[in-house]
Amino acid sequence: MRNDRERVRYAVLGALALVAGIWIVWLAAFALGWDMDALGIRPRDPHALVGILTAPFVHASFEHLMSNTLPLGLLSAFLLYAYPRAARYALPLIWIVSGLGVWLFARPSLHVGISGIVHGLMFFLFLTGLFRRDRLGVAIALAVFFLYGGMTLTVLPREENVSFEYHLAGAIAGVIAAIAFYRLDPLAPRKRYSWEIEDDSADEGGDGLNDGLEPDRPRNVPVLWNGPRAKPVGGDNVIEFAQPRSTRNPTVH
Repeated sequence: MRNDRERVRYAVLGALALVAGIWIVWLAAFALGWDMDALGIRPRDPHALVGILTAPFVHASFEHLMSNTLPLGLLSAFLLYAYPRAARYALPLIWIVSGLGVWLFARPSLHVGISGIVHGLMFFLFLTGLFRRDRLGVAIALAVFFLYGGMTLTVLPREENVSFEYHLAGAIAGVIAAIAFYRLDPLAPRKRYSWEIEDDSADEGGDGLNDGLEPDRPRNVPVLWNGPRAKPVGGDNVIEFAQPRSTRNPTVH
């Protein structure tokens, strides 16, 4: 229980720190009148390579920032709680690969925002749960798909002023990270149910060959019927049955 509380605390504080960093940069730029265009990604511009690292901190408007805040906080908290080891590698990989993909292949424009990383986190959490098939991973995968499954459609061009390239690059980075890192975190111990414990105690004292899937040996099966033994009659192994007793004398017609 204590370890679980520590994981929740670690996940919440980490997610809040990431969201706070995005907000602090945007508020500082708004208050001080900074020109943030230089921190965005301009595809194939060698002078804009720094945007691979800085573009997620830049947002075009307050509405843009608000739309990314909740999914970023929730998905990053899921990531840090369920996969703390994988998070150390998955988040940097998604961050860099998504930005690099935009710089290499996106249309000529200014690409900003952290939505690409949000898409990467969503795809990572969903696929990692399917790959691991443990209860926690599957539960998070279902919750993530229920809440943000619509992100699978935003990797396609829909609106002119929305960088679907960033979304697509982030999704691809999330898939790569899930394939590469889903084994890093150990699986939780499987819960043992009462009937499994009873079966184990019943097998104690045996030869250890019965794994619960094979039937018991014949000598261990209780005898359910003790009938008359077969007797050889007329050369055949036939069981004689008693003749029914008639209460009336037979009548001859």
